[in-house]
Amino acid sequence: MDEPWLRPPSDLSKPSVGRVYDYLLGGSSNFSVDREFARAVRQVFPGASEFARINRLLLQRVVRYLVDRGIRQFLDLGSGFPTVGSVHEVAQRTAPECRVVYVDLEPIAVAQNELVLENNDHATVVRGDLRRPEALLTHPKVRGLLDTSEPIGLLMLATLHFVGHDESPAALVERYRTQLAPGSYLAVSHATNTRCGIASAARMYRNATYPATLRTKSQIRELLHGFDLVDPGVVFSAQWRPDLPEEARQAERSAAYAAVGRKP
Repeated sequence: MDEPWLRPPSDLSKPSVGRVYDYLLGGSSNFSVDREFARAVRQVFPGASEFARINRLLLQRVVRYLVDRGIRQFLDLGSGFPTVGSVHEVAQRTAPECRVVYVDLEPIAVAQNELVLENNDHATVVRGDLRRPEALLTHPKVRGLLDTSEPIGLLMLATLHFVGHDESPAALVERYRTQLAPGSYLAVSHATNTRCGIASAARMYRNATYPATLRTKSQIRELLHGFDLVDPGVVFSAQWRPDLPEEARQAERSAAYAAVGRKP
């Protein structure tokens, strides 16, 4: 029998944002429709793969930061495909007791994560839509692993630019905030129009599973309303607590802003 992840979803007529991201990171969990789309995106936005790589490094820095602050449970929304340096790997390397729930809508990503996590009692994956916070937070798998009465690290990295203006992203984040215990953290990264070609690439995503919406620094700051921003505030992704000084010099090459906030 084929491995579960090899069973494709019912509709491969459109590129999947998760599988395209996987391809940009050098992964193999993608199909020809995704690879063709990604190559077309790179024609108009040559920095697409760099964007994905910088965001992946950001995720790892954020997780280490939160573990250092005592966070022992994580909810990763729009987690995508399992890649070296995933949340559970980074968190459990320092604190093996850390518990992680991944959430994604892509069936293949969910199936692959299930395979990777089948022997990990402290991590699981849920197929779900981040636009339905109440349903996600009461999902049996989420409730079985995470204690919402205790602080959680909520990760929304490279996901909210797939929530359109008409879907009220700030109100969506607020619905999560009200469910989080004091001391919880929210981490956000979001594409912005600071690099040549990214606006053209965003328009191309109208033909993908989810259209992309670029936002300004002030609009991204509004997404963290009600959270106390930790230093250095809203900055380019490469500038958020870089491991090496030369990483910060990439600045606008990130093509995205990042921020972490703490619920008081």
